[in-house]
Amino acid sequence: MFVAHLPVQEIFESGKIVPKEYIQPKDGDKLPPLLMNYETIDCSLLSISNHEELAKLRCALITWGCAQIVNHGIPESVLDEVREMSKQFFKLPMEEKQKYSSKGNELEGYGNTNAIQQGSLNWNDKLHLHVYPQQKRQLQFWPQNPHHFRATLEEYSKQNKKILRIILKAMACSLNLKEEEFLELWKDEDKDNLHARFNYYPPCPMYDQVVGLKPHEDGTLITILLQDKQVEGLQILKDNQWFQVPIIPHALIILVGDQMEIISNGIFKSPTHKAIVNPQSDRISLAMLFIPSKDKEIGPIHELINQESPQLYKRFKDYGQYFKQNIPSGKRQIDAVKIHN
Repeated sequence: MFVAHLPVQEIFESGKIVPKEYIQPKDGDKLPPLLMNYETIDCSLLSISNHEELAKLRCALITWGCAQIVNHGIPESVLDEVREMSKQFFKLPMEEKQKYSSKGNELEGYGNTNAIQQGSLNWNDKLHLHVYPQQKRQLQFWPQNPHHFRATLEEYSKQNKKILRIILKAMACSLNLKEEEFLELWKDEDKDNLHARFNYYPPCPMYDQVVGLKPHEDGTLITILLQDKQVEGLQILKDNQWFQVPIIPHALIILVGDQMEIISNGIFKSPTHKAIVNPQSDRISLAMLFIPSKDKEIGPIHELINQESPQLYKRFKDYGQYFKQNIPSGKRQIDAVKIHN
């Protein structure tokens, strides 16, 4: 049964005590997060002939499952505009935002995903939009206030597609594959999917007892994340230790998705990550989620399977069905398509 939840922003602004449903269970005496320390990747240097930059990218995606890229081609002014319009939307009066509210338990639109959460709830509101294929756009959810929202998202999406091609080519070259090898997975905007998820995290006085987004992996091929310019909040899990991802104001974060881990036969890792909450400042982010068409067969690349590296994952279509079915299990959704020898 679908149960609607108030926007978290409304709970915060009403001054109410944080409802018990948002309080996270204690997870023992875990160490405080450490600051992640890895080199940024210069996107302009990612070419087949630049072995040093390719090696840096490969190392980051194997070790952390993510990388911060600079010199990616999107002007700083555009990134700032995207952040500003995100803040402007979430600062609109509630009755204005509710014009774009999600229907039932559907993903698209404004609201939160707490209706489908297992256990405690996320201290997060979102605006989720299906950008590609164009025929799948539900424009009733695309804000017309701020007035430039639609045009800006359209342009930003086009720029992200260019970055995706550069990254997919570089990832393939870093594994000594043909540079087009991964491009087959997301090349047709009339079939392959791009979703935009705008995240808003209100401040919370009980910040150490709630979480913005609970630990999870992305079911994508690749996620391109734009962080808040000032307030940190993204953490990556590595070796049972949480690491804080530092803010580099005009960098973009590349996150390996489950489908890329499968295709690379486990070489690139889909990282467990979460979003934390600040006690005094709100925070925004924008995740661009690249997802192959459900009609495409997904499975490890043949060149990456050998006697030393046996096939780790099945071949199948529509990873989304496995991802959704295994959310209640509490395990990594990718485990559902592992080959257990």
